[in-house]
Amino acid sequence: MLIPPASIRLQIPVILVGLILSCGLSSGADDAPFWPQFNGPRRDNRSTETGLLKRWPEEGPDLLWTAEGIGHGFSTVSIADGMIYTTGNIEDDTVITALDLDGGSLWRASNGRAWHRPHGGTRGTPTIDGDRLYHESALGDVVCLEAETGKKIWGLNILEKFHSKNITWALAESVLIDGDRVICCPGGPETCMVALDKRTGRVVWTAPSTGDLAGYASPVLVEYQGLRMILTMTSRAVIGVNADTGALLWRFPRTVPWKETIFTPLFHEGHVFISTAHRTGSVKLKLSVDGDQASVKEVWQTDELDNQHGGVMLVDGYLYGSCHTSNAAKWVCLDWKTGRTMWVDRAVGRGSLTCADGMLYLLSQKSKVGLLQPSPDGCRLVSQFRLPPGGEGPSWAHPVVCGGRLYIRHGNRLYAYDVKVE
Repeated sequence: MLIPPASIRLQIPVILVGLILSCGLSSGADDAPFWPQFNGPRRDNRSTETGLLKRWPEEGPDLLWTAEGIGHGFSTVSIADGMIYTTGNIEDDTVITALDLDGGSLWRASNGRAWHRPHGGTRGTPTIDGDRLYHESALGDVVCLEAETGKKIWGLNILEKFHSKNITWALAESVLIDGDRVICCPGGPETCMVALDKRTGRVVWTAPSTGDLAGYASPVLVEYQGLRMILTMTSRAVIGVNADTGALLWRFPRTVPWKETIFTPLFHEGHVFISTAHRTGSVKLKLSVDGDQASVKEVWQTDELDNQHGGVMLVDGYLYGSCHTSNAAKWVCLDWKTGRTMWVDRAVGRGSLTCADGMLYLLSQKSKVGLLQPSPDGCRLVSQFRLPPGGEGPSWAHPVVCGGRLYIRHGNRLYAYDVKVE
């Protein structure tokens, strides 16, 4: 259902109007901003942006605009073909909103009922594939829309179709596109993961059930020694599934209080890393492949980093992320090879991060933003500022750096900051 976008309110600082109107960004250009899904083009949360500020003014980088009226939620943004997409709760609907690069509203469309119970708000970020948009709601409604107009092409509810049930804080994955397939994970007694035809929603394959409900993680596609695998977390494990057939390749158990398995697995050079909250810590696994079979073996584990849902970045052989409970919820740097703790520091406080132009962009759950120069020798926080007041709830949506801008979503608001060197 298309919803009139009239309630979107845009705030643009007067001094910046001329800058925005002269920026020259156009839809479809080769150098147009491109961040088409959660964690970016490769789902590694790593931007290819260059020429970005290495230090911010004391009050923070220039705020280009603020868009209000996107609804309440924790979804971040996806960006493609001159359009910005996100989702939010508006009254009793899960609403997908499309904006232009100046923050103006283009269209809104409903994707089923809203999630209002513990930590109400949207979770999953839209995935853009060519001229199509795909999204999974907190209640399991998977929809395919025309990306330009918001017109519905097909939709289904994966919990109903595969006879599963929702999890405590509701489904949170951002669906993955693999070729002609949409990958999503309903969990439950019939399957742990499914592939749908992205053109029709028809079932292509189902992976066998692991006996677990869904986790809160988003799936990621990797390839190692010729075997294509999709990695994710169920409610009680991290798993690997054959991307071509749906065969379950391996399952590594992970017991977390309240089944808070939220981390999108990090893959690097034949190894898989995950981190989970409540002092359950982090583990690095070694993948072994033999033809169309695969297995994993633990390399190391540590309780020094128990990341909840803010993500962890691997930069030049070291891991960076914030704790949930361990180390008083501070930020931690670990040696990728050994798991040894290099440093612990409060930085901006517990939160999320992304990586661009050799720097880490941190966002605390209490609206503080930081710019960190990654180094194993200590926490080098070079700049920090606070978001403007007015955003409701914790600032859990992951920051995005794309097109020379830093996008931060807080509640019903989306902020766009200029972080490009002039």
